[in-house]
Amino acid sequence: MSDGGLIAVLDYGIGNLRSAEKALQHVGAAARLVADPDEVAAAAGVVLPGVGAFGPCAAALEASGLAGPARAAVDAGVPFLGICVGFQLLYDGSDESPGARGLGVFAGTVRRLPDGVKRPQMQWNQLDRVGGADGAGGADGAGGADGAASGLLAGMDERPWMYFVHSFAPEVGPETVATCDYGGPVAAAAERDNVWGVQFHPEKSGAAGLALLANFVARCTGAPAGAATTPTGAATTPTPTGGAR
Repeated sequence: MSDGGLIAVLDYGIGNLRSAEKALQHVGAAARLVADPDEVAAAAGVVLPGVGAFGPCAAALEASGLAGPARAAVDAGVPFLGICVGFQLLYDGSDESPGARGLGVFAGTVRRLPDGVKRPQMQWNQLDRVGGADGAGGADGAGGADGAASGLLAGMDERPWMYFVHSFAPEVGPETVATCDYGGPVAAAAERDNVWGVQFHPEKSGAAGLALLANFVARCTGAPAGAATTPTGAATTPTPTGGAR
């Protein structure tokens, strides 16, 4: 896969950024950590990882000077992927950190996982596509991807396994293209226009996670989504490390 331009992994001072960078490089992307707003503005794609709590991540993103460039990339139609807390930051706010503001790309609030389940969810879980077997549509049937088949999940198994570590998740909304079952449907992936987000860790999810990242790289480079194969030596059952919310 040709690089097709820089994929900027936003370096805003929180942990575990290197794992996302290395996973993207593993599927052929010209990805690297970026802290310069000018490089973000010139990137072919932008990735916002995140681990820990919503409030400190939101504050770190603002303090780094990268919140504005992140919003500008979304507004400019640049392919954008939020991972774990980075996915949560695409929403207005979170019950975890009242008063902390997200990027507001998607309307809604990040909520604590329901009562009656162990928190955090720290396990492999299967995705259930929303709006049809091909991942088309969103929670209202109209579609996180404007009613088109999901580019995020293109070419993947019907119910792929992904690795989750979190105690909070966004509310299911029209942008939701996949949920997982954890005391009820939990938003696991969202997609609208150029913006994708996942609550799980694709970089820790073996071949399925790498396939999803390859779909994002294909979106950035203009290659067909779902056509990539798992790179040689890719782990199918990685041992997850680290934490997230």
